[in-house]
Amino acid sequence: MKELSLEQKEKYQTLKNEAWSLYETQEYLKSAKKYSQAFKSTNNRSNNTDRYNAACSWALANEKDSAFVQLFRIAEKGEYSSYSHITTDPDLASLHTDSKWNKLLEIVSANKEKKEANLDKPLVAILDTIYNEDQGLRREIKTIEETYGRDSNEMKAHWDAIAKKDSINLIKIQKILDERGWLGQDIIGGRGNMTLFLVIQHSPLEVQEKYLPMMRDAVAKNNAQPSSLALLEDRVALRIGKRQIYGSQIARNQETGEFYVSPLKDPENVDKRRAEVGLGPLSEYVSNWNIDWNVEKHKLMTEKMESK
Repeated sequence: MKELSLEQKEKYQTLKNEAWSLYETQEYLKSAKKYSQAFKSTNNRSNNTDRYNAACSWALANEKDSAFVQLFRIAEKGEYSSYSHITTDPDLASLHTDSKWNKLLEIVSANKEKKEANLDKPLVAILDTIYNEDQGLRREIKTIEETYGRDSNEMKAHWDAIAKKDSINLIKIQKILDERGWLGQDIIGGRGNMTLFLVIQHSPLEVQEKYLPMMRDAVAKNNAQPSSLALLEDRVALRIGKRQIYGSQIARNQETGEFYVSPLKDPENVDKRRAEVGLGPLSEYVSNWNIDWNVEKHKLMTEKMESK
């Protein structure tokens, strides 16, 4: 199958991001139609997540048949297997009384059994615990900072707890990587696969440099996500004194408390590079930190920082 052009990838990312924004503002019918435009822009080539989100928008707009079209597509062609999620998602509640619902669940359940047949379940359980430890402590950061302040003793103690847990988890992850390599979702599931990345992403520079080539190889073999690799590439580049490539790394001015995009290579074309690895436009990404992305302003800031 012919590879999508960069223009198609960028258009798709823009349209699906617009669709998601419409979903968040509860404009469900407009969101669903925008997803349809996105799929059309790539000749109906898309991923399960976007198709599922489109189905949610159709269902919430009370367009049940259109919702089922998307869900059956990902179940039958994409082998969607998240049975626990689809059966508890309130967005799809309107579909439960439809005669097609049970048929859909039968397919999803069969996909789940097939997908999990070769999973290393003891290892999946270990990685699941590591994931919860890694992410659980980090989810508490904002609350502690807002309650006590980012320079408080409570915040410092929390970062110490994170560092201690990270070091323990890193020993476990390195043992897995050294003995078995970068395992894919077929062996450790999606969350387990993400856990490998997260722990390495939070590790010391020398560890990141050691496993970066392994992760690159894993992406080439479809055993890791290109978007995750982009984040690791950026973090390593900055830590060795270079500029980041994809704009994933955000820093904070210690005096003003304001966030900014860390020095970026070729900022004019960053969205093209982001689209190539499945990341959305930088302007939308940095809005999570209330950053107003401006290329010229970023270039001036970078020159000023690097001159020091």
